[in-house]
Amino acid sequence: MAGMFETAGGKTGAAENRAFKQQLNKVYGWYTGGFVAFVVVLAVLEQMGLPRNWIGFIFLLATVALYAGIGIMSRTTDAAEYYVAGRRVPAIYNGMATGADWMSAASFIGMAGTLYLTGFGGLAFILGWTGGYCLVALFLAPYLRKFGQFTIPDFLGARYEGNLPRFLGVVAAILCSFTYVVAQIYGVGVITARLSGLAFEIGIFVGLGGILVCSFLGGMRAVTWTQVAQYIILIIAYMIPVVWLSVKQTGVPIPQAVYGFQLQKVTDSEKRLRDDAKEKEVVAIFKARADEFGAKLKDVPAALAADKAAAEKKVADLKAANGPVAEIQAAEKALAAVPANEADAKKAWTAAQAANAARAKPLGGMPGHAQVFAGDPNGDAAAQKAFDVSRRNFLALVFCLMVGTAALPHILMRYYTTPSVKQARESVFWSLFFIFLLYFTAPALAVLVKYEVFNVLVGTPFDKLPGWISNWTRVDPSLLSVVDINKDGIFQLGEMKIGGDIIVLATPEIGGLPYVVSGMVAAGGLAAALSTADGLLLTIANALSHDLYYKMIDPNAPTSRRVAISKALLLVVALAAAYVAAQKPADILFLVSAAFSFAAAAFFPALVLGVFWKRANKWGASLGMIAGLGTTFYYMVTTQPWLRGVFGVTRPVELWWDIQPISAGLFGVPIGFAVIIIVSLLTPSPKKETQELVEHVRYPDLNLGKA
Repeated sequence: MAGMFETAGGKTGAAENRAFKQQLNKVYGWYTGGFVAFVVVLAVLEQMGLPRNWIGFIFLLATVALYAGIGIMSRTTDAAEYYVAGRRVPAIYNGMATGADWMSAASFIGMAGTLYLTGFGGLAFILGWTGGYCLVALFLAPYLRKFGQFTIPDFLGARYEGNLPRFLGVVAAILCSFTYVVAQIYGVGVITARLSGLAFEIGIFVGLGGILVCSFLGGMRAVTWTQVAQYIILIIAYMIPVVWLSVKQTGVPIPQAVYGFQLQKVTDSEKRLRDDAKEKEVVAIFKARADEFGAKLKDVPAALAADKAAAEKKVADLKAANGPVAEIQAAEKALAAVPANEADAKKAWTAAQAANAARAKPLGGMPGHAQVFAGDPNGDAAAQKAFDVSRRNFLALVFCLMVGTAALPHILMRYYTTPSVKQARESVFWSLFFIFLLYFTAPALAVLVKYEVFNVLVGTPFDKLPGWISNWTRVDPSLLSVVDINKDGIFQLGEMKIGGDIIVLATPEIGGLPYVVSGMVAAGGLAAALSTADGLLLTIANALSHDLYYKMIDPNAPTSRRVAISKALLLVVALAAAYVAAQKPADILFLVSAAFSFAAAAFFPALVLGVFWKRANKWGASLGMIAGLGTTFYYMVTTQPWLRGVFGVTRPVELWWDIQPISAGLFGVPIGFAVIIIVSLLTPSPKKETQELVEHVRYPDLNLGKA
């Protein structure tokens, strides 16, 4: 197998490329069969009594060891191999690697959960992320491949004739990629802890070991072949439970073809649950609790004093009456839970009011799954405005995710690895195909799970709920909690609080599959998180070592020193990201989504105009990147609650045209385009050689002597 990863630097002939591809087909064919056999053997061992925690450990150790093994076999110090995998990755395998690079933990675990919780609104992510690859194919991938650089900042420096655009590209690439990689490492910690039972913080560093061995030793070459292996695992892990659930509910093993019928049944169930008296009772209880906290917030000092006095009196009365020890301990615990001061009380009660108000709605606060937008275009003025704002934000999010996807450095880097421009374009098609397999399945998974919850769980006595409910409640109550609010002993939908991240991971148990399939799904989620983390870490390290150190500080540095510095920086960045992830930073999911707005505003105008407008120059690109990114960042800081707290913003939130902060790139992208165009027209043109190069990249047959 080691020979598969040995690639010669420089140009190779068509015959050699064909032979290399045939070798890859053979190796990955055996690999896929071996993985399936591995899962079957574990399933047999489970039936023979192998404990669940052993299965989790075996999946964790086997997959991380496999990725590490590929990294060791792919080790290299050759610059072309380390940065762009020798530029000989066949289109179909580059598409597979890109699919794995793209399928982060958020996509693998979070996509179906988002669709489950938000219904139609979650389709903005699928439309935006897949649509972004159409932009990559049309506007960027083939042209960037023709320029032939190693990184996106490298392209900006070469195209815009200087280190200022290159430096701004380095800053923007780090800003986008570091936030993204923190979330991936956080996902690695969660999944590793789930598979092995290790503490979250230890799980982070166990998973990090697998990441580092791949990218540290072999750079892009190791990452590429590891990502192909990871894609095979994650797509098998994703598809099997969904197909099983589809067969269980409909008898048809093609969930994408039948989930429309299940959606109609879910819609009928939603109407039934909205009219159900018990569900209304649960909603009323949550509303009463929200009102209670709202009343306390009207006079925090008085309410805090009353709560503290009541808790102290209860403890004193129980002790005076020699009450049961358990009751006294419970009363003392309640007293200790009373906020220590007015600031803590206001914060705790505000959060409690919001949490109860969110659940004081039908269907546990979820919108109708097939409801297109919030509000009603034919309703009163408030309903019409809600509909308009919902539609506007849906389209804004689609736009930001599309343009951001087309500008993410770790994705665009993948198209530098193909043997030719033609294969770069073909690999975008294969990327879309391999991503489509998962994204076309996620909506079906969300509907099938919702059907199961609405029609199997709801109405079940609490003492007869399936085992997966108690299992996941123990794992993390913030992901799943079930409480009999109205004390009737029967499960109502409103009595369950469920997090989106649980949907995919719990699907095998919901479908009644053996635990080995749950372990495989967790391994698939781990593969998704590791593959994206590999690509992101490599992007950051290469931006610092190749673009900052080699291109700007020491242009005479030998290849061995450049690669060594990249490896050292990769280690430092990985440890820094792991440290931040271990702190469990607030609102990390928002910041990951915001990375798309950052990438869109910082890179997309400069890349597109750099390819399609030869008049775009250094000053236009530099000021355009600063203006676009600055506008996007300003809007987020002044409108997003967590960032407002970080930067101490206290003035009232003012949304521009009611656009949510996650879509801030909607304002940064057009400003970036406008500034680049205006400043370029007001300042000197690029050199003649640069303009000729741009013409040649777009029109290879052009006679440059007449340009």
